[in-house]
Amino acid sequence: MSTAPAMSLKPRTYTGVLVVLGVAHLLNDLMQSLIPAIYPIIQRSYGLDFWQIGMITLTFQIAGSLLQPLVGFYTDRRPAPYSPVMGMMFTLSGLLGLAFATSYGAILFAVALIGIGSSIFHPEATRMARYAAGGRQGLAQGIFQVGGQAGGALGPVFAALIIVPLGQPSLTWFTAAALAAMLLLTWIGRQQATISRHFSELRASLAGQHADLPRHGTATIAIGLTVLTLLMFSKNAYAESFRSFYTFYLIERFGLSIPQSQMMLFIFLISAAAGALIGGIVGDRIGRYRIIWISVLGPLPLTLLLPYADLFWTGVLTIAINLVMASAFASILIYAMELLPNRIGLIGGLFYGLNFGLGGIAAAILGGLADSYGIETVYRICSFLPLAGLLAWFLPRLDADRYRPAG
Repeated sequence: MSTAPAMSLKPRTYTGVLVVLGVAHLLNDLMQSLIPAIYPIIQRSYGLDFWQIGMITLTFQIAGSLLQPLVGFYTDRRPAPYSPVMGMMFTLSGLLGLAFATSYGAILFAVALIGIGSSIFHPEATRMARYAAGGRQGLAQGIFQVGGQAGGALGPVFAALIIVPLGQPSLTWFTAAALAAMLLLTWIGRQQATISRHFSELRASLAGQHADLPRHGTATIAIGLTVLTLLMFSKNAYAESFRSFYTFYLIERFGLSIPQSQMMLFIFLISAAAGALIGGIVGDRIGRYRIIWISVLGPLPLTLLLPYADLFWTGVLTIAINLVMASAFASILIYAMELLPNRIGLIGGLFYGLNFGLGGIAAAILGGLADSYGIETVYRICSFLPLAGLLAWFLPRLDADRYRPAG
């Protein structure tokens, strides 16, 4: 028998690589979170309406979504460990363009460059998180996601402390984040060969022990991906109502200043960061299926209360809603990877692309609704979006489906 080497091979979690990936994700999402963080500033400077604000989000999100599946598809066949560094160069260029933009068209072009940078960063970074996870996929995606969420949370804080008092050109200060991310991603690229080889050897050894494990059926994959996409849309539409319009809601409903509203946005985003980490860890224990149910449908009673709450309870509900809702993405992503385990780059690109694209479409729609019916009406409409969590009932149970022949 020649199975001894395979049997001695054990999953290894590369914690250092995961932490560095999380920090790189933090820096990437910090820079892109500056876009919605400066919306109140550029709205006043350029006299924009809510629909135009929504179109800025849509431009960024579409640029960040269209390339991601293509990048993931390509890197599944030809791994490109340094492609995230190239993506960061696009982000750096977009940030400089946004700092010195003097027209609405220039703003759209700059945010498109930042979106392209993000679309190149995510697929390969997601693959590295998968490879470095060992047997702890939930923890790995939780660390990766919490980095991104924490970076997104810091954007409004820096906007309030730096950009509001110093103006739009102060965005150039954040090019230091892009340069730091390039250094970290270069180091990660150097680790990829070793980690990928260990991952491939481990997968080959497991295939030898479980040679009878077939792929999931075609119907299972189609149903699973369709339901996950619909769940993503409902989750992202609600989240986008916060990212793009929460500051305007607080200013209009409670009379807050721009810095005060930015700090409230920070509370929303940092609670989402905590939720992402908790969701990844708990998902390893109770399963992705249950986490998806809880995270999408669970916040419904709270979202229904939010439009009628005073300022204090708005803060409390904001934390609770996003703590629960943000736990969904890691489980959705891992569930999709388990549907197509040989297409990690494609799945990472597709679902990060959906995360961007669906959010952008929602922002444009919500912006139009806000112009027509008012920003408070938008939050009353969005309060029903978690009802889409009922669609999770149609998700295939992968543990029961694992031994079904491929269709």
